[in-house]
Amino acid sequence: MSSIWYDNLPTPVGRLRLVADREGLREVWFESGRHQREPAPGWSHSPQSLAFARTQLEEYFAGTRCAFDLPLHPLGTPFQLAVWEELGRIPYGETISYGELARRIGHPQAVRAVGAANGRNPLPIVLPCHRVIGANGSLTGFGGGLPTKRFLLAMEDGIARGDLFGPGAPSARDAATPGSGGHRRMPR
Repeated sequence: MSSIWYDNLPTPVGRLRLVADREGLREVWFESGRHQREPAPGWSHSPQSLAFARTQLEEYFAGTRCAFDLPLHPLGTPFQLAVWEELGRIPYGETISYGELARRIGHPQAVRAVGAANGRNPLPIVLPCHRVIGANGSLTGFGGGLPTKRFLLAMEDGIARGDLFGPGAPSARDAATPGSGGHRRMPR
């Protein structure tokens, strides 16, 4: 059996749980929101094994990293993997619709299936599913909750415009209140 390690990372959007194996980062879990889980029996808490991901996520939240360069090992169907790989191509500070994402993977009629795969993305933030929005520009569901999605989009927009502390800049308090791009290496 392969070793699986986890660690917890405090961020402006709450604690994230990072999960990896020898091949790369497998999952990022939000402390709150959908898809919450506990580590499986036999997993090892190993901050040193997750240092590679921790550092890049800390840089992302500090506003000094706009693209991740991590070994990734998400587990999913071939269709899900295609959707998740395309998520990694959405540029920092930009958004696309579910329909556009379906077109980009060559399945323009599969908008609902793309939405379902997007909702099952095991590596949010790193594979930026938060950058996918409704066709009318509305924010739609997000595993970390809509306040977290709003925070991430506003943070990226502010940094992309060079105005992290301007009028549209988010605060960590806003993201934590309930109810309120780059190259990725994925194995084929």
